[in-house]
Amino acid sequence: MGSVPEELSLVPLHRRPELLEACAELLADEWGKSRALRLHALRRSSDAFPTCLVLLRIPGSAEPETPPGEPCPLVGHVRLSRVAGQPHGLFVESVVVARALRGCGYGRRLMEAAESYARARGFHRLHLSTHDKQHFYAHLGFALAEPVQSVPFLSPAMPAEALRAFAGPAGPAAAPPGGPAAPRPPLPPPPAAPPPPPLPPPAQAGGAQAESCGQSLLETPHRDARGLPVFWMKKDI
Repeated sequence: MGSVPEELSLVPLHRRPELLEACAELLADEWGKSRALRLHALRRSSDAFPTCLVLLRIPGSAEPETPPGEPCPLVGHVRLSRVAGQPHGLFVESVVVARALRGCGYGRRLMEAAESYARARGFHRLHLSTHDKQHFYAHLGFALAEPVQSVPFLSPAMPAEALRAFAGPAGPAAAPPGGPAAPRPPLPPPPAAPPPPPLPPPAQAGGAQAESCGQSLLETPHRDARGLPVFWMKKDI
């Protein structure tokens, strides 16, 4: 794998709107979906999260405009979103490097820059999920973890009750106006717990990470809507 000698800069996409089209093409080239849908999601980037970050090759000043006719400086993209119930955690998604630049160390630089950005904003943990890049993320210090729920978009108009539901576990219900709530009938006893599932087979040799949360770097019980395996990982930063 080659080195990345030139200067790079990680910039919020909403501060470089002239790169929206190039970023939408980068994401569509990797995962499909229409250009219009990609642009709609990218335009929702903000400092309040989710935040789309772009890695740029910088020849001189920190954030120059791309001169007309010059090659686009876009190297890669990553999006950071809040995590439900974890005020100090962020969810990492849509991590991609331009195809022509892969195998040169840009993926590591993109993730390192995203970690620095998250730390500077006061966050201490990153979460992510991946179908097949679990070994890459393990080399960057990520460990297998339980699934989490990302919060793709927070609106200032969202009711406070809904925001609190994402911020942490719900507290006891408040009494309605006019007096205490009527006592509720006792709940029926919970059903008997089902027997535990059989233990998974031992992890195969070959440097696989020790099993965690029912996963290993080779096998996972988690699947997405299409039935594809999903590996959940986290890293304290």
